[in-house]
Amino acid sequence: MLSAADPVRVFQNFATLDLLSQGRAEMVVGRGSFIEAFPLFGLRLEDYDSLFAEKLDLLLKIRENEHVHWSGRHRAALTGQGVYPRPVQNPFPIWLGVGGTPQSFARAGALGLPLMVAIIGGETHRFRPLIDLYREAGRLAGHSPDRLKVGVHSLGYVAATTKEAADDFFPGYARAVTDIGKERGWPRPHVRASTLNEVRWARC
Repeated sequence: MLSAADPVRVFQNFATLDLLSQGRAEMVVGRGSFIEAFPLFGLRLEDYDSLFAEKLDLLLKIRENEHVHWSGRHRAALTGQGVYPRPVQNPFPIWLGVGGTPQSFARAGALGLPLMVAIIGGETHRFRPLIDLYREAGRLAGHSPDRLKVGVHSLGYVAATTKEAADDFFPGYARAVTDIGKERGWPRPHVRASTLNEVRWARC
């Protein structure tokens, strides 16, 4: 979750990884689906989107410039300081991780960043209109189609048979979703295993 991290440190860490791997590192940044880090680092939930937008802007500035001039509302300004180390790859690959809000898909397209869709639950085909929105926002912003890459991150578990996979993976997953729901005050969910690459759950 970029909102609760410092973009300078994030870039330095991934640049180090890129150097160690000889140019094989990539980064996926997003607003985050968990909010527990906000009180942990003294951040206000009311700033959920503005924190991310500002820190993403700084991260992209650092990627583009060795010496950075930048100012914002949530972090101290940079006045030409150098950010090191620099990665092997130029530009360093930064994907925008999104969940399900249309605004996040449109933002990725407008910025011309590759899109990583995090499918935490639900049917994969339901995200197609949002990916179309991403590509249209990118087109309107003047980005070429080959720059608008799409990746998908989804829960999955592989075993010799579907039944074996469900029996092995699903109980722990159901427990985790139930525990998270209790922490967040969700209504008690009814969770059931579906296909191997999809887990559906509905409120009771």
